[in-house]
Amino acid sequence: MAIFIEPPRLRIGEDSEEERRATWLELFYDLVFVVAVSQLAHYLHDHVSLSGVLGFVVLFIPVWWSWIGTTFYANRFDSDDIAHRLLTAVQMLAIAGLAVNVHHGLGESCTGFALSYAIGRVVLVVEYIRAGWHIPTARPLTNRYAAGFTIAAVLWVISGFIPSPWRFVVWTLGLIIDFATPLSARKLQLELSPHSSHLPERFGLFTMIVLGEAIVAVVDGVSEQNWDVLTVIAAVFGLCIAFSLWWVYFDNLGGTPIQRARTEGRVTIFNVWLYTHLPLVMGIAAAGVAVELVLLSKPMLPLSDAVRWLLCGSIAFCYLGLGILHRIGVIRYCKSRAKFRIGAAFMILAIALFGKDLLPVAVIGLVAVVSAVQVVQDLSQSRPTTRLVDPEI
Repeated sequence: MAIFIEPPRLRIGEDSEEERRATWLELFYDLVFVVAVSQLAHYLHDHVSLSGVLGFVVLFIPVWWSWIGTTFYANRFDSDDIAHRLLTAVQMLAIAGLAVNVHHGLGESCTGFALSYAIGRVVLVVEYIRAGWHIPTARPLTNRYAAGFTIAAVLWVISGFIPSPWRFVVWTLGLIIDFATPLSARKLQLELSPHSSHLPERFGLFTMIVLGEAIVAVVDGVSEQNWDVLTVIAAVFGLCIAFSLWWVYFDNLGGTPIQRARTEGRVTIFNVWLYTHLPLVMGIAAAGVAVELVLLSKPMLPLSDAVRWLLCGSIAFCYLGLGILHRIGVIRYCKSRAKFRIGAAFMILAIALFGKDLLPVAVIGLVAVVSAVQVVQDLSQSRPTTRLVDPEI
């Protein structure tokens, strides 16, 4: 049961480094992002073009950054009192507003989208001010975050009342300030580095949300088609791709970036881990849409250029991001795995480039084979004594 009033407390440091799991409130909060990601996927489904992909990216970033903001706050200062629960409920309403306005978020609903995002940032600012009031040692960090996020929120509010294209210029400026605020507090982040077991689990849960959307896409694609043999085979390939991405991500996930940031005194490693997750989760979400469109394509006609490039480009983006994470060592450090991931990205792009006359089942089948090779490569290197950081691999 929640305590009526319980001031925020510091959840990190030597006395708080025991194994820590996501709370029931955090898991409930994630549900609204399931809806938001689903709406983003529907937007991309209806806008399969270069401009549609750019629009998907523009709308996805504020949704993802909203999740990042509340996740990092809870990682450091979580408390289970009535005030925190009510503030979380308001944040959920703000994210629901983002989801409602996604479909026309770059057009007639852009004011609703901007104001919904701004409300979420304002609530986060209130939480940081509250945490700084009760935890003097954290006040330099909370004041920095509160100031930066307040400026960004004000810009988003202003953007709701000015015409395009200046509206999107203000959006961009607001996001730059939002992203730059943590980067400008490197020393303060090292002094209050995140919890090393809780944060990777939270990132894994968001990755699971976008993977879940990929599974839903396969089911939707098959359910809307006649039970054609080629369509069923293509659906199996789609599930293989999702399973392969799950395997190579979660088998290499750990608290390495946070631990390295502490021991080496370099927050850059941690920031690379954080920001590289953006193209990774965007790629997985877009891949789910592409798989559904493959399944809805006519099985005996060549796959359209737009769908082929969406499928191959999104999955190549995922493997490129994973390769960077491996090479820098913010997930399991392994040069050969990094080479395989980056090599997979280029192979999949080659399928997009030279697969113009291929049937849908052939395109998705080739991508599935490349993905399966990543799993086989990981299994071939697995040893009982393999560590998350192994410079000899």
